[in-house]
Amino acid sequence: MSAPEIALSDLAAVSAPRIVVEPPGPEAKARIERDRKVTSPSLPRAYPFVPKRGSGSVLEDVDGNLFLDLNAGIAVCSTGHSHPAVVEAVRKQVAELIHYSASDFYLPIYADVCARLDEVAPMSASARSFLTNSGTEAVEAAIKLARFATGRQYLLAFYGSFHGRSYGSVSLTASKTLYRAHFGPMLPGVLHAPFGDAHGFGVELAAPGAEFPTIAYIEDVLFKRVVSPDEVAAVVVEPILGEGGYILPPDGWLQALRELCTLHGILLVVDEVQTGMGRTGKMWAVEHFGVEPDILLTGKGIASGMPLGAMVAREDLMTWELGAHGSTYGGNPLACAAALVTIDLIENELTANAAEVGAFLLDGLGRIRERRPPIKDVRGLGLMIGIEFEDHNTAERVEKEAFRRGLLTLGAGDNAVRMSPPLVFRRDQAESALAIFEEAVANVAS
Repeated sequence: MSAPEIALSDLAAVSAPRIVVEPPGPEAKARIERDRKVTSPSLPRAYPFVPKRGSGSVLEDVDGNLFLDLNAGIAVCSTGHSHPAVVEAVRKQVAELIHYSASDFYLPIYADVCARLDEVAPMSASARSFLTNSGTEAVEAAIKLARFATGRQYLLAFYGSFHGRSYGSVSLTASKTLYRAHFGPMLPGVLHAPFGDAHGFGVELAAPGAEFPTIAYIEDVLFKRVVSPDEVAAVVVEPILGEGGYILPPDGWLQALRELCTLHGILLVVDEVQTGMGRTGKMWAVEHFGVEPDILLTGKGIASGMPLGAMVAREDLMTWELGAHGSTYGGNPLACAAALVTIDLIENELTANAAEVGAFLLDGLGRIRERRPPIKDVRGLGLMIGIEFEDHNTAERVEKEAFRRGLLTLGAGDNAVRMSPPLVFRRDQAESALAIFEEAVANVAS
């Protein structure tokens, strides 16, 4: 006999998973079979989860199982699922105006979002924004603006980085060959360097006396042997590698990168699509490192799941001509309505919660690591946490075992599992998640 259905208004209060039929259940299997007949086989699909509805940090699948969501739709549902204030804002907007292109006309709510981004952007100078439908579109816009504003052609990104799958973005991306295989040639003029302390890349950089060998590699190899720095338009960097494994740079590394860019007149483009909007316990991850970008990229959590991204640039860089760039749907009214409420919630409430509950999770995971040898590292800031295992197979098995027990996590990098729950994630839910995750690790190790 199935458990009684919980009202949507009560779903968010649930503190632990409830599995009534081993997932995937019969309805999920039927949905998956239909899906396989009509959708692109390129969709990666982590495990057979088929959601029906959600509230807060809790999701119900089509068979009535309740899951704690520790991936938030890949770090997108920042305010949780169906936050009442976001739902009301979208409902009100949809009754007034669903679409009118801000590219060709003056859409007031588009400018309202740009004004809010100027207020919260991690730049001391005034900023202007270009709104997009996604993070990868924000990256594309930054590539174009950087080349236009500097008159230079080359771009530098980092091994392990993920910036999207559209052509310019995937040319910067260097986390998996899968994303680039058989799609070449990539965008010309893109170079790569090791990130941070080159953690996980199996390379040793010889730079005697250098504080940061990876920075020395850029100066002493790339800028001396490959390209003159006065031809480099921008360095594009995630302040914490996302898809690459939730890897933090060593203290001082981002500052050194900022100084290198300033020295050579290179724009520093900080990709905060996954790290931004309060996820790390500050509005922007770059604020932890005391660095100001020239261009900031955001997406994912900016509108609580509505399709929106943004390129935020210093006002003096926005020199491109009328019609040089635009978007039919970018900054659509529904997404903008969600974004205005989302930014307020994150700024006023949820950034602090991410810092507090994230610290609790990190401490708990650190204790689990001491008891469970398969875990090799626990790292992160706020509610952006990576748990590294001894090998890829172990990480994948833990991810799937956690799913079977009602915990939705996601792999990252070569050997890691990431936790990036909604920023409304509570301590009681974190306690449940820690217990279940340790059970999953123990089961895999046995």
